[in-house]
Amino acid sequence: MTPLPREVDLAVIGPLARTASDLALALDVLAGPDEAEGVPYRLALPPPRHDDLKSFRVLVVDEHPLLPTAASVQGAIDRLADRLGKAGATVARSSPHLPNLAKAARIYMTLLTSIIGADWPIDQYRRLGQIMASVPEGADDLDTLRGRGVVLSHRDWISTDRLRGGMQQQWRDLFREWDVVLCPPMPTPAFPHDHSPDQRTRHISIDGTDHPYQDQLVWPGVATMPGLPATTMPLERTADGLPVGVQIVGPYFEDRTPIAFAGLVEREFGGFVAPPLGL
Repeated sequence: MTPLPREVDLAVIGPLARTASDLALALDVLAGPDEAEGVPYRLALPPPRHDDLKSFRVLVVDEHPLLPTAASVQGAIDRLADRLGKAGATVARSSPHLPNLAKAARIYMTLLTSIIGADWPIDQYRRLGQIMASVPEGADDLDTLRGRGVVLSHRDWISTDRLRGGMQQQWRDLFREWDVVLCPPMPTPAFPHDHSPDQRTRHISIDGTDHPYQDQLVWPGVATMPGLPATTMPLERTADGLPVGVQIVGPYFEDRTPIAFAGLVEREFGGFVAPPLGL
């Protein structure tokens, strides 16, 4: 059987490049409808909202209610925010329109693992279903929601997806007031790989305290769950020489805006620098 071409929910596909201008070129080359979708429409992305830093309205979000942010990551983003303010950009650290990040993360984890669970062997799927049936209904920690998502009924998927739709509307409201949102791409700089077969036993150390490995996804989920474009760019290095970056989230279908913002930050403050050999 040949699968039909289709959109994959929560898929994240993006090119890697050394400069924002390369990303802009890649977008021009790659963006557009698939063959079947190209019959009724063509893609026409709007231009960037601004072409200079001082015109940008920037919301900075460097704390998450469900997971700490490493001091090295938070410090790098804070320093960028200070430089942007001095360059004339409008910078704020809160907005009444910002969706509830804890609720958003719970929606994201539930929907994400519902996709993963569709490919599980049926015996494994049924065993987890029996386990999750014994979990109290009100439990909403991320690990429980990941398990519940794997065995989510279609009825409950529809209900969760409607919550996502509400979040998408909140983001639309926010981007009437702000042009980009800056947040961490991950809670830490690069970390040692853990290849333990069971991901639930893996942990990530954030400033000396262990947290569930999969909880890191709360930050990339900020843009992925509502389907927003995001550009991640390097900022600086830690004392150990590890790169620290920032995630630039933009309005729906306005992919050129976060890319352009990254290019302006590169031009003003510097961008990618190749790491020393051996790092």
